Amino acid sequence: MSVICELTDLQRLYHRRVPRMFQGYCESGSWTQQTLALNRADFQRILFRQRVARDLEPRTLATTLVGQPVRMPVALAPVGLLGMQHPDGEIKAAQAAEAFGVPFTLSTMSICSIETVARHTTKPFWFQLYVQRDRDFTRKLIERARAVGCSALVLTLDLQMIGKRHADHRNGMTAPPRLTLPNLIDIARRPRWALGMLATRNRGFGNIQGCATGVEDMHDLMQWTAASFDPKLGWDDVKRYREWWDGPLIIKGIMEAEDARACAALGADAVVVSNHGGRQLDGARSSISVLPEIVEAVGGDLEVWLDSGVRTGQDVIRARALGARGVMVGRPLVYGLGANGRAGVTRMLEILHEETELTMAFIGHRDIAEIGPADIVMHA
Repeated sequence: MSVICELTDLQRLYHRRVPRMFQGYCESGSWTQQTLALNRADFQRILFRQRVARDLEPRTLATTLVGQPVRMPVALAPVGLLGMQHPDGEIKAAQAAEAFGVPFTLSTMSICSIETVARHTTKPFWFQLYVQRDRDFTRKLIERARAVGCSALVLTLDLQMIGKRHADHRNGMTAPPRLTLPNLIDIARRPRWALGMLATRNRGFGNIQGCATGVEDMHDLMQWTAASFDPKLGWDDVKRYREWWDGPLIIKGIMEAEDARACAALGADAVVVSNHGGRQLDGARSSISVLPEIVEAVGGDLEVWLDSGVRTGQDVIRARALGARGVMVGRPLVYGLGANGRAGVTRMLEILHEETELTMAFIGHRDIAEIGPADIVMHA
């Protein structure tokens, strides 16, 4: 294997090893992908102030997220179908995060179930909840997360309906992939992935299949998934889930100060400023451009985190300088996992840690808690 120095090295290896339909699921945005592009472009407008002749030892990135100690202010974001990016992907990612000292968030739409991931880890992970039309099933998901000891609930509010994702439609994206001739040819070029998938029993949506009413086989499951998200989800529902869950509640998908204030009023412990990686409303603002507004509105009441567009440790510093307590990373997780399983996720986290710590030192700090607005300037 070639030397892995930066995230783009993992991304290139990921493209060689994972079938195209799952690459498309990871890499694409919705509609024209304007918001997907803005998520990256707006990070590049934030420049650093370089300082010299400072005492830079010892250095630490250690902090807490919703009261939980972390090695750096980074959490692995919930990613659906992670077990299609690499066999047993959720297990491998959770193990890597546990060993490294950062949180892993299991998606409702994971391939490996809550219980399966719990059997293969030794410390609590977080569970991300999509609210379903079947509210009884939604409650059972929360109960299952509590039963295995999940230490936080991440309630995602920006997927009441699915954005127009052209790549997924063009690729005929399913889990597992349909055995069409183009798919068979593509999979044959990726024997490492194919052999791994043959060796595991985790190939469907583990949290849903066998648990949701009316899901008898994979065809029923796919139909159920397409119609399962609840467009009637409202703040009264959020209040109910706050009452049902007695641990830290993190609400993801917040892009307006008004909504952030509603989360604070309902007793959330953190909000995640996120546009779902540019995969929902195209033409929306970037998450990093919205972050200061949310911090100003609720930063004194709860933790504010950032998701969407983070690709380097320098982005972690930029987000901290604008008031984020921490960041969540989704696509970097997928690149590392698809490239080399658990070892790839570990290498991704090492790269983020190295880049974050080095940037912190160059701007004159040795503790992540010292980072603030005075460390950056905005470039037009």
